Amino acid sequence: MRRLLVCLIRLLPVILMSTLMSTVRAQTVVRIDPALDKLVPAGAKVEKVHGDFRFIEGPVWVRSGGYLLFTDIPANSIMKWTPGGTVSVFRKGIFPGTYPDGVFIGSNGLTLDPQGRLVAAEHGNRRVARYEKDGSTTVLADRYEGKRLNSPNDLISKSNGDIYFTDPPGLLRTYPTDAKDIPQKELDFNGVYRITAEGKLQLLTKDIPYPNGLTFSPDEKKLYIASSRPDKFWMVYDVNADGTLANGRKFFDATKIPGDDVPDGMKVDTAGNVYATGPAGIMIFSSEGNLLGTIQFPELPANCAWGDADGKTLYVTARTGLYRIRMNVAGVRP
Repeated sequence: MRRLLVCLIRLLPVILMSTLMSTVRAQTVVRIDPALDKLVPAGAKVEKVHGDFRFIEGPVWVRSGGYLLFTDIPANSIMKWTPGGTVSVFRKGIFPGTYPDGVFIGSNGLTLDPQGRLVAAEHGNRRVARYEKDGSTTVLADRYEGKRLNSPNDLISKSNGDIYFTDPPGLLRTYPTDAKDIPQKELDFNGVYRITAEGKLQLLTKDIPYPNGLTFSPDEKKLYIASSRPDKFWMVYDVNADGTLANGRKFFDATKIPGDDVPDGMKVDTAGNVYATGPAGIMIFSSEGNLLGTIQFPELPANCAWGDADGKTLYVTARTGLYRIRMNVAGVRP
């Protein structure tokens, strides 16, 4: 009887989501656990702040300037949005070769290092790069043991200056099968890496089928990593004192959650709750992996970031639109 009860409790979020998804697009917030009320204000609404992009990703709030940066991958651009509503091209990518229509060539995830420099997962260049304040570019990683990286997707900066990033074959899988000059996958695995503050590239794990978004717990003692394909789930690892990972275990399995999207970008708040894009929208978890609720959007979200002066606004990149919602809690920002 006890075992049955435990199974039912674990399945409750899935049952609730299956019931609600038929009407979920008409709602802003789906509340599964009362604990969500401490995080998302009653009556909170999603606001669209700008649209007409192609496919946007990788948002990061620049506190020193008070603006949001994000990538428009097919447009090969890093965009800048200011609270006044102005959108401009912050940086145009430079990628070699000719790409067929529909191939995602631009940068993907963005973060800031402790010195405030912008670091990008350059999806199309198959590398991680840092943009210096004098306008130059420093390549931090483009090969592992002499072989080209697959297509760096998302990345996060640790307070000591280490950069952690995921490397699925994202660029390679967007090529049409009949395209000419398709880049070759040189590594026989999809990895999660660390670039140390001293510039050394270290493979942390190659056990995740399709590593995607990632984020640290507020104390940086845990690392959450999304896996998008073929199953949809999140892993959590302990972060050792030397920066390596240990004790990997499944944080939440969303394979049976209805919805078209996959686990992608994610962030945490200062209390340790995880905000992860997934099949049900932005899925909000406690630090123990309990699904508290979801925030729904008119378009499928790909990533999110905390912004505004107080860090209590969650900005969400969702396909062609940029959205935001005010929260009760502040988020952890680079």
